[in-house]
Amino acid sequence: MKKKLVNFLVAFLCMMAVTVIGATATEVNSNSTHSTASGDQLAQRPRRTGNAWQRVYEVLPELPRENEYTNVESGEIDPDNTLIGRLIRYHLYVKGRPYQYRLDWKLTLADYLGENELMNEAVYPGYDTLDTNPMEGDRAAIQSLTPQQRDDLVHVLVSIFYPNYLTLLQEQANRESSAPTASEPTDANAPPRRGTTVPQLPQAGDAELLLP
Repeated sequence: MKKKLVNFLVAFLCMMAVTVIGATATEVNSNSTHSTASGDQLAQRPRRTGNAWQRVYEVLPELPRENEYTNVESGEIDPDNTLIGRLIRYHLYVKGRPYQYRLDWKLTLADYLGENELMNEAVYPGYDTLDTNPMEGDRAAIQSLTPQQRDDLVHVLVSIFYPNYLTLLQEQANRESSAPTASEPTDANAPPRRGTTVPQLPQAGDAELLLP
């Protein structure tokens, strides 16, 4: 499953041919001015997040969108204000977490699951632009995902914001696929690989070593 996801992501991002760093910053709104992150943390964020949420949904279309909230200025439903868009803004601008590492995205998901840091409705993305604060609905949506779906979401987010991550995963997958399995013949005279132990068969006279 993991290898298939990696291969799909590689093909998808090659097709897009443009990374999120060069995208238009249409998702950054007034929420960033209310961020609780420090200046040092904000310096770690990418300059533009643009269409990152769209690319996530292209790879994982089964994810809920939660985009039926009404914009308070226009009085109309804002279909581009989505669960993943708000999650990305929460991660980058509210918490100021790095975008290159799986662990940091997992910490963000843990916030939504109620297993890490408390979330504050007063600064949650969309609190001042939507008719209803979407935080609780977004938390319920993330909690409804399976562990596999959440893990896939983390892989996709990291791969979009940090394309080198795909190269690292591909190299790991290649190493795992080329590694010998237990059913493959091995050279009995070859020394054991470092970090492995090979049990030895009992030899004649070994029992005498147990005598006092």
